[in-house]
Amino acid sequence: MLRTSNLPFTFCSTNVFSRNSKTLNNIIKIQITPSLINWYSREKRYLPWRITRDPYAIWLSEIILQQTRIKQGTPYYEKFIKTYPTVHTLAEASEQEVLKLWEGLGYYSRARNFHKAARQVSKEYGGIFPNSYVELLKLKGIGPYTAAAIASICFHEKVPVVDGNVFRLISRLFGIHEDISKASTRKIFEKTINLIMPSSIPGDFNQAMMEFGALICTPRPRCENCDLQFNCISFKEKTQHILPINKKKIKIKTRLFYYWIFTHKKKICLKKRIKGDIWEGLWDFYSTATSILNIELSDRNRPKKVSYGPMHQKLTHQNIKAWFTQIEISTYSQFNEIAKKSNLTIFNLDELVTLPKPKLIVNYLTQLKF
Repeated sequence: MLRTSNLPFTFCSTNVFSRNSKTLNNIIKIQITPSLINWYSREKRYLPWRITRDPYAIWLSEIILQQTRIKQGTPYYEKFIKTYPTVHTLAEASEQEVLKLWEGLGYYSRARNFHKAARQVSKEYGGIFPNSYVELLKLKGIGPYTAAAIASICFHEKVPVVDGNVFRLISRLFGIHEDISKASTRKIFEKTINLIMPSSIPGDFNQAMMEFGALICTPRPRCENCDLQFNCISFKEKTQHILPINKKKIKIKTRLFYYWIFTHKKKICLKKRIKGDIWEGLWDFYSTATSILNIELSDRNRPKKVSYGPMHQKLTHQNIKAWFTQIEISTYSQFNEIAKKSNLTIFNLDELVTLPKPKLIVNYLTQLKF
């Protein structure tokens, strides 16, 4: 339900406006839209992707910033733009090269889909990005939010972005108490935003909403600094701290990894992670679900063992807890035999720098001793 007890019109979730729609539309545009645009013009942060309308650069920034803070994501944006300045150069890169550059950012499916979509644009569109929301949705890994951002910012198409910041801002501004975890709720927000979005500058307006949600209408709202305070229903009703409504609970499971690092002099064994689990396409070590190694080692070689851990890494739906045991194998013959039987690949230590690895593995390697 859309709550408007303090406004002289009726708002409903099924029809957005049930009556006085022209009056409401005019009031909203006169009061809210200019305030938001003026605030954005005055307070927006300098970000490197805001100085361009290049769809490739905007796309890259949006993919990187999904589930990532701007402070963490900006250096990755700059690295990618420098290494792959065009969609063609990205398309020509190998997946391993792209994953390596992405290393440490997490959510590696973003990088894989990003790379596949670059090849799609290069091959199917001749390197020219589709210029409409509908066509952008056909690219691998591009959903409604990313398509709306690119279409509005680069091609001036009037289509609203709806992300966490926007859900928060619009739900509070209009007193929307619908559960945002439901797919149907997005349409309510899109219709509402369309009423206040100017056709002349949809890209700037979308960015203004996102920026306002990131800086002012935060999870702990800064109402004392809000230019929209006097038009905000939740502020008047004192419900800003409970909005938006999200009834979906994330189930987090704990996973235990017992890693076994087989080494021989300056050589080390790793395995490439398979499809269908976390860190697909990245490299880590031989692992077991318990602390018992299921590989028989020859006593005569007297392997040297060095243990380390536990180390922790938090993912969206998983908490990882890992222990590491380095086993120095004295003979190359046994070292090679272990690698073959366990489907491991032998690398020289200086080759590790070229391999994309989970952050957990990168951190452990700083502790590895020979």
